[in-house]
Amino acid sequence: MRGSFFSRLLPQLSLLLLLLLSLRRVWTQEDIGTAPSKSPVAPECPEACSCSLGGKANCSALALPAVPADLSWQVRSLLLDHNRVSALPPGAFADAGALLYLDLRENRLRSVHARAFWGLGVLQWLDLSSNQLETLPPGTFAPLRALSFLSLADNRLALLEPSILGPLPLLRVLSLQDNSLSALEAGLLNNLPALDVLRLHGNPWTCSCALRPLCSWLRKHPRPASETETLLCVSPRLQKLSLLTAFPDAAFKQCTQSLAARDLAVVYALGPVSFLASLAICLALGSVLTACGARRRRRRTTVHHLLRRQLDPEGPPSLEDAGSPATAAIQA
Repeated sequence: MRGSFFSRLLPQLSLLLLLLLSLRRVWTQEDIGTAPSKSPVAPECPEACSCSLGGKANCSALALPAVPADLSWQVRSLLLDHNRVSALPPGAFADAGALLYLDLRENRLRSVHARAFWGLGVLQWLDLSSNQLETLPPGTFAPLRALSFLSLADNRLALLEPSILGPLPLLRVLSLQDNSLSALEAGLLNNLPALDVLRLHGNPWTCSCALRPLCSWLRKHPRPASETETLLCVSPRLQKLSLLTAFPDAAFKQCTQSLAARDLAVVYALGPVSFLASLAICLALGSVLTACGARRRRRRTTVHHLLRRQLDPEGPPSLEDAGSPATAAIQA
């Protein structure tokens, strides 16, 4: 009897155990679905930000004074726009090396360290527009070899040297509008072989020889009239309000080709060397000429004495011969 009782109870116990396991699985799923952003669905999220699947960290408009320190490799897109970030220190994003999209618009950026973007070798999109940048150190964007979009619009940049950007082989869009640029260096555009869109309006362009590389690029990459009609010269007076695209290459024929940096280095190196070599040659020639002159005078003096002796062999000895052995013997 007892055996038959347990045999009938065992299937019921198994069914009850399966039911409890099913309920536990449902409760667990509900807990995961209602968990906040710090749950395993979006791990490693910066404390002040909200995160979602796919590695997107939204830190927009939070009055943050600096880049969050608790970034991780799981963040692919970082929105830091409309905050109060005033400086980017070295390695500001070193812990988020998998970033593809970085938005830093509408901050208070005034300084960017040359190593601020180190470690972001796969970054494709960078927006630094609407800040207070006046200068950028050389090599700022050099680590961003995968960058395809870069915006520096609406800043205070007056000079953009080629060393600041460096070679960016995949950059297609560069926004420089609404700055204080008067010209672009020749090497800057040469280092951007894939560049297709260059936004330039809102700058005080000076139509001089320094603008030749930009005018040449614009002729090779024609843009819609709505864009080119806003590219106007501000100075000099004779060229004021002239279109940048209206200058053919013949207009710069009076401009001399400036030396490249390597050529300037050679000139500066050879200058002191050639000066010292010329000085040494002059000293050597002077010594040779002095020695030849002294030898010539000795010969003339010797010939003069011999002629006097031949003409007046019994005459008194000269002062020059007073110390000679022959003179001393005669006086004795």
